[in-house]
Amino acid sequence: MTALPTTTPRARLLPLAVEALLALGVLASLGWTLHFFLEYGYLPQPFVFDTNDTYMDWFNTAYWANNRGAYDVWRSIYPPLSFVFLDATSLPGCYLQSPFWARDCDWLARATIHGFYLIDVALAWVCFRRLDRRTAPMRTIAVALGLPMLFTIERGNLILVAFAFFMVAHGPVTASKPWRWFAAAVTINFKPYLVLPMLAHAVKRDWRPLEIAGIATAALYLVTLALVGSGTPGELVSNTANWVVFQGAQVWNEVNYSTSYAPFMMFRTLDIPLLQFVPSRLVETIEFTVPIVIRSTQLMALAALAAAWLQPRALPLHRISAILLGAYLVTQSPGGYTQLFLLFLVLMERWQGAGPIAAITAAYLLCLIGDWPLATVLDVASNSWLGERTVTASFGLTAGHFIRPGLVALIVWALSLDSIARVVRAHRDQRPSLGLVAA
Repeated sequence: MTALPTTTPRARLLPLAVEALLALGVLASLGWTLHFFLEYGYLPQPFVFDTNDTYMDWFNTAYWANNRGAYDVWRSIYPPLSFVFLDATSLPGCYLQSPFWARDCDWLARATIHGFYLIDVALAWVCFRRLDRRTAPMRTIAVALGLPMLFTIERGNLILVAFAFFMVAHGPVTASKPWRWFAAAVTINFKPYLVLPMLAHAVKRDWRPLEIAGIATAALYLVTLALVGSGTPGELVSNTANWVVFQGAQVWNEVNYSTSYAPFMMFRTLDIPLLQFVPSRLVETIEFTVPIVIRSTQLMALAALAAAWLQPRALPLHRISAILLGAYLVTQSPGGYTQLFLLFLVLMERWQGAGPIAAITAAYLLCLIGDWPLATVLDVASNSWLGERTVTASFGLTAGHFIRPGLVALIVWALSLDSIARVVRAHRDQRPSLGLVAA
């Protein structure tokens, strides 16, 4: 008999070497960003061009957690849990004036931001180490020091808090189902679009976790609604409609760090004379190509989900969650930092097969910090809160504006094609099971 070929030590080390190089790329980009900050006093693109706005996602929200009018004056789209949490982790006396004054006053809030960053890093390490000890250091570096996480910290966004519970709900942190269901409820009450990864249970026809997590989500919402006294479904729907209109007038902010090409469709509505900086043919190409990219990616994700429904045992839960969330992020962008959830799910994949390898590589590339300017559009003179000095920050059209949404779409395509191939192989071996499956 002919002996079966075995994997050589060199072949086993090659994937680790590639991931190590990708992680070193993330560290190198971090080093370049620190050098830029020390020289110029502000963070380069895609960090926001308002250099005095650091942490203000947190403190603007915390201001309304300590004052009335969150839903009828500020028109918040956050569910009440955000305000309950921020009220419990802030010093009320610091919110008698402006949110900017509170940022300098409220040491407890700043400590909470930094504390949850450390919790996120620790949980990411636990998850990746339990999945694969060899790749855990590289993947933890990508999550902890990559652009999505650092952008989240700079914004002070509540994704920092939601991400910790997301890893408990979707990663190998605990085997306790009640804790996972509770964590899922917390994530959805912080960021409602995180219901999408939970719908992977429906695709696998594993209804019990979905039902209990849904009950926990509703219960937590009702409790926090009672504590805040506002934030009803009607208020949230009305404020979301108002937010969509508001964001439509903030095209440049949307394009700057996006998961989707959709904001590019609003280029012609910019107050800035963009055609002075880029050729009209490029704008026309964008307007023609963007709908094709979005629709084709949606169809590919739908095909993969349909295949997963036919063979629910063929794919792991995190894979289906990644496709669901990725398809949403390709369709519209709730902010570049939302990639953090998608990248975590992708980095739970094994470096095995063309699809997962392409997706993992794209995830590392999305963690690279900094950008390649193509044309300067804005020169903004303002105070830099981080640099503690007045700076003139230059921002404009960059290569990352085009590359990053494409990498998110690539992740969806790579995982979807691999999923369909896995289902086809499983279908050959076993007929579809129409009954319920275990988790």
